Amino acid sequence: MTQPHTLIVGAGIIGLTQAWIQSQAGDRVTVVDRDEPGRGASFGNAGHFATEQVFPLADPALLPRVPAMLMDPLGPFRIRGGYLVTVLPWLMRFMANMTPARRRHNQRAITALNCRAMEDWRWLLVECGQSHRLLRQGSVLVYEQTPVLAQQRQAHTFAIAGVSCDWLDSEQLRKLEPGLSERLSGALWFPETGHTLDPYGLCQGLQQSLSARGVRFEQGEVTAVTPHAQVMLADGRQLQADRLVVAAGAWSATLAAQLGYRVPLEAERGYHLMLSQNSGLGRPVSSAERKFIITPMAGGTRLAGTVEFAGRDAPMNPRRADILLSQGKALLPQLDARQGEGERWMGCRPSLPDSLPVIGGCRHRRCFFSFGHQHLGLTQAATSARLLGQVMAGLAPDIDVSPYAIGRF
Repeated sequence: MTQPHTLIVGAGIIGLTQAWIQSQAGDRVTVVDRDEPGRGASFGNAGHFATEQVFPLADPALLPRVPAMLMDPLGPFRIRGGYLVTVLPWLMRFMANMTPARRRHNQRAITALNCRAMEDWRWLLVECGQSHRLLRQGSVLVYEQTPVLAQQRQAHTFAIAGVSCDWLDSEQLRKLEPGLSERLSGALWFPETGHTLDPYGLCQGLQQSLSARGVRFEQGEVTAVTPHAQVMLADGRQLQADRLVVAAGAWSATLAAQLGYRVPLEAERGYHLMLSQNSGLGRPVSSAERKFIITPMAGGTRLAGTVEFAGRDAPMNPRRADILLSQGKALLPQLDARQGEGERWMGCRPSLPDSLPVIGGCRHRRCFFSFGHQHLGLTQAATSARLLGQVMAGLAPDIDVSPYAIGRF
C-alpha cells in the first residue's frame, strides 16, 4: 500500500507536532515554512503549558477596564494608532462571545483540549526522545492589590471549572518561591501545569527527531494553496501532495481564503524580554494585576506578555518589551538588569474571537486545518495534532471536534 504524502504548511509547534503524528501514522511528510522551524511565535512564547487557562478571553469583566487600558500607551493592552478601524470587526465578534451561553460553550471546548494536553505532550515527547523538555513543577498566579477574599473566590472558580488549584497565603507563597516580593499578598497554585526551559529548543528537538524519521523540511514563502493539495512558493517552486494541512499560525487566514473560507483571524502581538540573569524561580509566575509572566529559562529569565493589535507585518515597538523589566522587578526585586538590557522579541499569536482554534477538515477532502490557538498554541499542540490525525485517518476523534470546525464562521 502506497504511503500517503502529507504536506504541512507551517513549521511552528503546531505544524511540528502534526508532522510527528502523521509520520507515526505512516505518512510521507513534508513541512514547508517561510522561516526555519520554530522561528515564529513558537520561538518566543513564555514556555508555559497553561492548562489552567480554560476561561475564554472574551470576558465582560474586561469592558469597564478597556478605556483606561487603551489610554495607557505602555499598558498590557494596546491598539496601535490607526489600526482601530481595521480591527473593529474582530473586536465586535469578540464582544459577541461575551454572552453567558457563548462563554459556557467556548469554555467547555477549551477545557476539552486542555484536560488532555499534559498527557498528550508526555506521550509525544517520550516517543520522540525529548521527554526532558517538559518540567512538571506547576505554576503560580500572584496578587498584589486584590483582596484576599477575591483571590479565594477566584480559586473556587477555577476549582468549579475542573482546574486543580489551591490558594496560598503570603507565607505559603514565600516558602514555595522565596525570591518573590514580600509585597505579594497571596497566589493561586496550579500543581498540574508545566513549562519548558527552552521553547525554541523544544522545536529544534522535534525537528531533529522528525528528520531522523525521514520527514522533509522545505524553506520558502507559500503564496498559494489549492483544494488538490498543491502549494506554490514565491520562488516558483510547486509542491504536490495527497493531503494538505494548513498550520501557518497568523498567516493561515490568507491560505484558508484561497480554499473558500473567510476566517476572522487576528495577529495578536505578544512581546518578551529575555534577561541573562537567573531568576531563582522554580516555575512560571504570572501576575494577576500586571498581566505578564516570568518563566525560568535555560538561558536566564524570560518576561513575557502584553497584547498589541497593530497588524501582522507592522514593525515591533521595543518599548512594549522594555516595560516588562519594571513589571518584573516589581515581583522579583533581585533582578538587576538595567533599562535597555536584554533581548527584545515580538511574535504574532493567531487569535480568533471565540478563543477556540480551527481543527479539522473541510469541504475539500484533501485539505485540513490546525491554527488559531491564540495564547495556548504550546499548550494545545500535542492534543490538536492527535485529534487532527484521527480525523485524517477517518477515525472518530476522542472528543467532539465540531466546536473547532472552520465552518463555524
